[in-house]
Parts: sequence; structure tokens; C-alpha cells
Amino acid sequence: MIDVPDRPIRLGTRRSPLAMAQAEEARERLCKAHGWPLEAVKIVPVTASGDKIQDRPLADIGGKALWTKELDQWLIAGEIDFAVHSAKDVETWRPLEMTIAAVLEREDVRDVLVGVASLSALAPGARIGTSAPRRAAQVLHLRPDCEVVSFRGNVATRLGKLASGEADATLLALAGLNRLGQGHVGTPLSLEGWLPAPGQGAIAIECRAADAATAALLAAIDHAPSHAALMAERDLLAALGGNCHSAIGVHTRAEGADLRLCAAIYTLDGTEKVEREARFSAGDRDGPRRLAAALLAGASPALSACFDPP
Repeated sequence: MIDVPDRPIRLGTRRSPLAMAQAEEARERLCKAHGWPLEAVKIVPVTASGDKIQDRPLADIGGKALWTKELDQWLIAGEIDFAVHSAKDVETWRPLEMTIAAVLEREDVRDVLVGVASLSALAPGARIGTSAPRRAAQVLHLRPDCEVVSFRGNVATRLGKLASGEADATLLALAGLNRLGQGHVGTPLSLEGWLPAPGQGAIAIECRAADAATAALLAAIDHAPSHAALMAERDLLAALGGNCHSAIGVHTRAEGADLRLCAAIYTLDGTEKVEREARFSAGDRDGPRRLAAALLAGASPALSACFDPP
């Protein structure tokens, strides 16, 4: 057991309901691991730029950095001690001053279809609400007769838009619904035919790279298998040169000391899909790079143009 800190440790988070639920989970796990009262960790919320701008697709207004930039500034300035993020919202290239010190045990990675029982049950020409290129591309690949309409906002906002008739169906992450106590909403999509986003279902905790004391505290709540899977998926993104305009799906499974990654890339209109699979040891940083190379080698010039590998 580590003594209760002299001052509360400051946990930075976005102010959205899901982000706050994730922050509470991280605080509870950290305090339980060290035998502290909850008051030993203070939650410091910020309204992120991505939460302020809701009328345009994220990829058009700055990408994933809009979820992290305020917390990054606070962390680098020392105004908070660590930050909690939805891992899929953390951009691939991060400031050198920061490090992912812990990853909580991963939740269910599947997407949920809301508004209809299955994609095949959608009427011809049905409107599917999403602003995620991956989801839009997969919908159009499986149902090219349907129309994708832009949907942004938190879970409640998107469910409200669906209820008001702005779309016939929408897609949400089951992990987020579970963390909000709404896991009963919608129908989970099979991983055999629908791949989640890199990092989906994982909570990443960042601290300053030079802050060894905080990193050591956070190590107590790091879930090594989830951490290894997340880093492999982030290495795949980096090797592909993917961005907010790229449609990438990936599912990682642990097989003993190895990881098996199934990944697919799509053109944004869903007309082309390349899918490959690879197995490698959990610490093999070259494994995701080889998988990225295989994906790009099978892509047409139109699909390759959606990526900018290093």
C-alpha cells in the first residue's frame, strides 16, 4: 500500500457524460489499488473543442486532436497529473512530453446497430447516421443502396437525432453504452463481418513522460493484455499513415503470448475493401508494420491514396 498523497492527484478528463464515467472508473481503480479514499484523486473536467463543435464532421475541423488538445496543454503545463481518454479518440502521433502509462482492462469492442435489428433489415435507401469514415465505409460496402447522413454528438444526442427521424439507424460503441448503463440499447454487430475502430473499448491513461512517480502509481492499474493490444493497433495505424479521413477497422485477439490482428481498409465510398490477418508476439513492433504493408500492397491506387505511410 502506498501512503495517501499530500495533495489530491489531479485527473484530467473531457466533460462529456461518457468521459466522466471513464474518469470515475479510473479513479476508483487507482484508489482501490493503493488503498486510498476517493478524495485522494480529484477529477478536473474540461470542455474539449470536439464537444463544442457539433455541426461538422470531426475530420473536417481538426480531427482527433480536438478531443485531446486542451488536456494535452494542461498536462504539459502541470495543471493536471494524468489524463484519461477513450483510446480510439487519441491521435496516432502524440507529443513526446507524454506517454500512455496505463490501459484499463478493455471493454466489449463491438459496434451496436440502433434503430433496426440488422443491416439486412434496412429498407432500400435507408439513412444511416454516422460521422465516422470507418462506419460509413462498412455500411456502404455491405449496403451500397443505403445513404449515410452526418451524425455527431454524445450518445444521448445521437439517440435523440435518431428518435426525431433524422436517420433510420445509427451505430454506437457497445463499450460506451455499457459504461453509461445503456448496454441494452441496439443490436451488437458480429466481429466476423464488422470490424471496430482501432482502440475501441480501451481507456488510455497518459501522464508526462518525465513524471516517473505518477507513472509508477498508474502501473498498478495497467492491464497488460489490453495495453499490448492497443499499442499493436496504434502501431498499425502509424504504419498505414491513417488519419481521420481513413476508413480502418481492426480486431485484436490474444492467443497465448501472441496477438492476432484482423484488419481491413476501405475506400470512403465502401466500393473497395482489403482485409488481411497476421499473428505475432505481443511485443513485436514489426508485426503491425508487416500487416500494414500487406494491406497497402493489396490496395488499388484509389484506396492507397487514402493513406500516407511514413
